[in-house]
Amino acid sequence: MNYKIAVIPGDGIGPEIVAQAREVLDAAGKKFGFQLDYKELLMGGASIDVHGVPLTDETIEAARMSDAVLMGSIGGDAKTSPWYKLEPSKRPEAGLLKIRKSLNLFANLRPAYLYEELKAACPLRDEIIGEGFDMMIMRELTGGLYFGERKTVEENGVRKAIDTLTYDENEIRRIAKRGFDIARKRRKKVTSVDKANVLDSSRLWRAVVEEVAKDYPDVELSHMLVDNCAMQLVRDPAQFDVILTENMFGDILSDEASMVTGSIGMLSSASLNETKFGLYEPSHGSAPDIAGKDIANPIATILSAAMMLRFSLDLDEAADAIEQAVKQVLKNGYRTGDIMSEGCTQVGCREMGRLIKERI
Repeated sequence: MNYKIAVIPGDGIGPEIVAQAREVLDAAGKKFGFQLDYKELLMGGASIDVHGVPLTDETIEAARMSDAVLMGSIGGDAKTSPWYKLEPSKRPEAGLLKIRKSLNLFANLRPAYLYEELKAACPLRDEIIGEGFDMMIMRELTGGLYFGERKTVEENGVRKAIDTLTYDENEIRRIAKRGFDIARKRRKKVTSVDKANVLDSSRLWRAVVEEVAKDYPDVELSHMLVDNCAMQLVRDPAQFDVILTENMFGDILSDEASMVTGSIGMLSSASLNETKFGLYEPSHGSAPDIAGKDIANPIATILSAAMMLRFSLDLDEAADAIEQAVKQVLKNGYRTGDIMSEGCTQVGCREMGRLIKERI
């Protein structure tokens, strides 16, 4: 099978980490009998340097025509880069917002997984960590408070700010379906997080999620209030499989979950639309200070590539092989500088990619 993959190396360490992800993907393709045809696209600072804008319509169209998009990292040093002397709509990160909107990427997935070998980096006590944890935060990305009407007015000499939180049932239904689909590929458990004791939008959220659950009798559904969920993430993270939630709650909880793992350089992410199409990228930034030095950690990008195989291309076996190869490399004591600990062997970006590729 052949698949068309749009590749956006991006800025900073982006080209280095994407190069390693491609090497690993090609090794998986050889082993499992598929081929990826790559088309490189410019976005962010790299696009500004060539086209004067962070994202062109041609790039959006090329991305749309592909089966999935694999991205590195976008942006530069805001203090020193000439990109940040431009107006906000022309800066690198504006390209990121535009591509998400243009491709209707409404579902954001962020896994939070604790590697046995990196337990020491986890801020939680050993008795809380237990056997470890493996969860997926499924966040609605294009609705809610961040996209509602807002204004600041003055009434009787007093300043007043208004933000509007709106969800319709179709927006809730499509993210819920995606959450249940993902749970089916995992441990078949969905925790829907809301604030239904206070908010009308959350009461609708809960009702629609309940309706969707009827089509997934094999998946267990439970509801949790957002304040309780924030507490449970640090009290007993192992209880969670898929956390399904709206935009602002997901924004906060996904950052909390990533910090609980203790190693953001390891965390992948995906943004999906209503089809199998998705954009896959590491959760970390472009780290311009270490760009070109061959010391960046490519693991988050490699794991994002594995997510791409799993969720956009339905190549679960190949995705499993990549994830197992990452675990094996860590087990064998190899580390990049950001996750280095005593008694381990420090390697660079290219070497880490090679070690993972060898173990597929």
